[in-house]
Amino acid sequence: MSLEQAILEAVRALPAEKQQEVLNHAARLRDEAGRKRPFKSVKGLWADLSISLSSEDIEENQRDIWRNFPREDI
Repeated sequence: MSLEQAILEAVRALPAEKQQEVLNHAARLRDEAGRKRPFKSVKGLWADLSISLSSEDIEENQRDIWRNFPREDI
């Protein structure tokens, strides 16, 4: 017996009001499965943190990070 057949038999054994509940639940599950979560940009993730970075701040941080990075071409 397939899963679909087992579900159908289980639903048929229920009273009409419970069958309606199963149908409502199945519709919710279908809607949730079809809904994609929107992608949040990094800017959106930081929105509630009151972080403001300028391009100069980013460049300075990059220089600090790479300053002690070992180089083979020297």
